[in-house]
Amino acid sequence: MTAKIIDGKQIATQIYAELKSKISTLPTSPKLAIILVGDDDSSRIYVRNKQKFAAETGIVTELFHLPANTAEQDLLQLIDKCNQDTAVNGIIVQLPLPEHLNTHRIINRISPLKDVDGFHPYNTGMLQNNEKPYFIAATPLGIMTLIKTVTPELSGKNVVIIGASLIVGRPLATLLLNQECTVTVTHIHTQNIKELTRKADILVAACGVAKLVKNDWLKPNTILIDVGINRDNGKLCGDIDFDDVKEDAAAITPVPGGVGPMTVAMLLQNTVDAYILQRSAL
Repeated sequence: MTAKIIDGKQIATQIYAELKSKISTLPTSPKLAIILVGDDDSSRIYVRNKQKFAAETGIVTELFHLPANTAEQDLLQLIDKCNQDTAVNGIIVQLPLPEHLNTHRIINRISPLKDVDGFHPYNTGMLQNNEKPYFIAATPLGIMTLIKTVTPELSGKNVVIIGASLIVGRPLATLLLNQECTVTVTHIHTQNIKELTRKADILVAACGVAKLVKNDWLKPNTILIDVGINRDNGKLCGDIDFDDVKEDAAAITPVPGGVGPMTVAMLLQNTVDAYILQRSAL
């Protein structure tokens, strides 16, 4: 194997240690409110992970676990309550939400100053304008950190992102554009995708299709970031066929242990930043 493994778990562990040290100097502990609607198994696992690592770093979490049939107005009122609670520094609503709830309306109700997921239009708009938002979405922020461990200088790099989601693909494209990369974002209707991916210096796969990206999609020495979490014959795998590409890639994130740990680490970093930002405004 020639590709360097980009160890997200190890990098996240370093971030947790730094956060724990910083939190130990604060007068009180930062607090994160987590709102979970329904009993989606994956969402419950994600929430448990967030609570676990928050506790280890010294962040207090409060979980509001609501039934799947919760009325939208009740959820909005809960968000209002958390917005007004000065003890709460960050608010996240675990996605996806049940279909009867309007995700945009729910996310937009969170105060931009407490939007540690980085999904509020104020924060996404500031990012789009190449200005400083209060917070950047955790997964794209984590991906940028991982990429820069391999290639700190991004200006002029050709980047292809497979997947145009609002949570990963689009904000990541903006971050990379702001670093003066040439960015191509592909989606389900993209034609001749291999012609695009073969030009990439950096390829990010975030489409949710198990082992989609093969070695013949790539030029040699591509940096590969795999955001996918899939199952192939019961085994976790990403959107990139790790075994097929590992000999020719320059570097690759594993699944699990790559992007996933960084997402949680960046969320908690945003929470600590929210605490400091709110205290400075007092």
